[in-house]
Amino acid sequence: MVSYSSIIELRRYDGEVTPSRPPRPLDDARASVDAVRAITRVARALERASTEIPMAHYRILSAVAAGEDRASRLAERLALGRPAISAAVDALCRDGYLVRGDVADDQRAVDLRLSERGADVLDRVEHAMVRVLDELVRGAPEGEHLVASLAAFNVTLDGAFRRRRGSGGSDA
Repeated sequence: MVSYSSIIELRRYDGEVTPSRPPRPLDDARASVDAVRAITRVARALERASTEIPMAHYRILSAVAAGEDRASRLAERLALGRPAISAAVDALCRDGYLVRGDVADDQRAVDLRLSERGADVLDRVEHAMVRVLDELVRGAPEGEHLVASLAAFNVTLDGAFRRRRGSGGSDA
């Protein structure tokens, strides 16, 4: 079997490793595996950067900041069970990061929003994560494009989530 690294010749320029050409279509499977591995490594680095709150709580706070205001929608968006979301939301409310409110037209629903403390911790954690991401992509070929692509991919994920929510499917 030909290895991915032997197909993509690497050249060194000023200490940086850059691919001499993009992967060919036959290389897509290996490139996808490498991408998955890179994403999991980056996720772990970002998790370590979040020293104030666990990553699960970060995901909830960031989803609420992005407009998800109901626990049931959070569970769908984050692909978590409702008991897990309920426990995390309870802890975030108890710690003063989230505030619950009533929903006027639905007595069973609870509106969630960030407290000032929650917005502050989210801001600090995201700044720490951005510093880590900046360090990681600094040596990557076309690092700025990588970050822009990931930001665009986040928009794509949001669209897939909205479509799945509309069709009754599971979260992206």
